[in-house]
Amino acid sequence: MDLVIQNYLIDQKWDTYTEQEHGIWKTLFERQHDILQKRAVPEFLYGVDRLEVASDRIPKFEELSAILMKETGWKVVAVPGLVPDDIFFGLLANCCFPSTCFIRRVDQMDYLQEPDIFHDIYGHIPLLIQPVFANYMEAYGKAGLKALDSKSLHYLARLYWYTVEFGLIDTPEGLRTYGSGIVSSAAESKYCLEDPTPNRLWFDLKRVMRTNYLIDNFQETYFVVSNFEDLIKATTQDLMGMYEELKKLPDFTPRQVLTEDKRYP
Repeated sequence: MDLVIQNYLIDQKWDTYTEQEHGIWKTLFERQHDILQKRAVPEFLYGVDRLEVASDRIPKFEELSAILMKETGWKVVAVPGLVPDDIFFGLLANCCFPSTCFIRRVDQMDYLQEPDIFHDIYGHIPLLIQPVFANYMEAYGKAGLKALDSKSLHYLARLYWYTVEFGLIDTPEGLRTYGSGIVSSAAESKYCLEDPTPNRLWFDLKRVMRTNYLIDNFQETYFVVSNFEDLIKATTQDLMGMYEELKKLPDFTPRQVLTEDKRYP
């Protein structure tokens, strides 16, 4: 791994977590795990069990990494907070998921704008046990490195937002969620699937990359993939050529629906 990237890594300092912080994790875990039993994609719930993520304590990154390395070659690394784009993409391209170490306060249980350890670990890590999703994340990181100097990162940011953070997926049992921003949110876990207000559209890469998103409210549009292989196909296309095409086209608002859009189901 590049030395510059390594300079951003820190120690989790697991022994410094207080009983109150472990208690906050327990409350968040138990509430969310109950809500997600029939709302999250089965692969996510399997990942939680396989990684032995539980309610009794904040997970240790080294323990998660030991299991992930055996399954998909990934590991969890600690970072002090949001990192520069080149560091973020570089970590993903090297099969390292960057996680913050702090956990939200009691008064932030229902909403926190910046990612904390519950969002990063409970929300993101379980799906990295699945080879196809792990491959998607690695491919995304490599695509990001290629796009750094092309003034096209906002297109990739939208792809990440509408898949990794707020993606929905069609399953034999019906619509389920897999996005980390949803599975780590009690309210949005219900809203995204059951509220009639938001648009639910079938995933289309160019459509996603042209769509702005909300960072301080529930999403007004969710994109639905038919399977995780759709995501791999999206990141193995000629994205650089696509960026140039997209630069000539207007963006869409988060709420906008087009006549050619395909609504789910």
